[in-house]
Amino acid sequence: MLSLQGKRAFVTGASRGIGAAIARRFAAEGATVAVGYERSADAAQTIATEIQTAGGRAVAIQMDAADPASIKQAVDRAATELGGLDILVNNAGIIRYGSVGEITLEDIDATLAVNVRAVILATQAALPHMSEGGRIITTGSNLADRVPDAGKALYSASKSALVALTKGFARDLGPHGITVNLVHPGSTNTDMNPADGPHAEAQRQRMAIKEYGRAEDVAALYAFIASPEARSVNGTAFTVDGGANA
Repeated sequence: MLSLQGKRAFVTGASRGIGAAIARRFAAEGATVAVGYERSADAAQTIATEIQTAGGRAVAIQMDAADPASIKQAVDRAATELGGLDILVNNAGIIRYGSVGEITLEDIDATLAVNVRAVILATQAALPHMSEGGRIITTGSNLADRVPDAGKALYSASKSALVALTKGFARDLGPHGITVNLVHPGSTNTDMNPADGPHAEAQRQRMAIKEYGRAEDVAALYAFIASPEARSVNGTAFTVDGGANA
């Protein structure tokens, strides 16, 4: 039985990496999927076409997570294209590294706008389209709980903020039958952080399992949280990092 049969999902930042894996997994579980992207239109359309070729239904939708108007327009369009909205995955994010003396005002504003403000705004935009049984899942980072290297304070702070948002939103929306949860991926083999990259070995040495995660494995957790079986899972964070934070 397909766990997401008949569900309608909008996954932001889904043109590559973990977001693309989530879109593919949701479609494989029976969901109709809106593949969100900012600039990579061709890559997003490739994901949508791949899903369609496999017998699913998908559409690519542009969204600039730094632009409040774009966020609302994209969520509304996703709901229109899909005929409603059951699942929102806030996966779009950016990384700005730098020591405390190097961080610029533009770094701060951009990071908080995309990694925190966009989550709030997309969630607000989704609510009018979402009913009981709805799911809101946000992508955090295992760096929300631990800052193992210098220069990562701003990024880690933006992901740590999502913990409080998730708990608070779960309280707000639980009475309406909508769950809100957070996934903290660790080192995952994507083009942004490849398992054979220059910084990979240092990350691998922090893991209890000395192996990078696969985007497909992380996506499997999202599929469970989005499913009816997870109806009592609410207001919590799941870390998928091979034990790096253990």
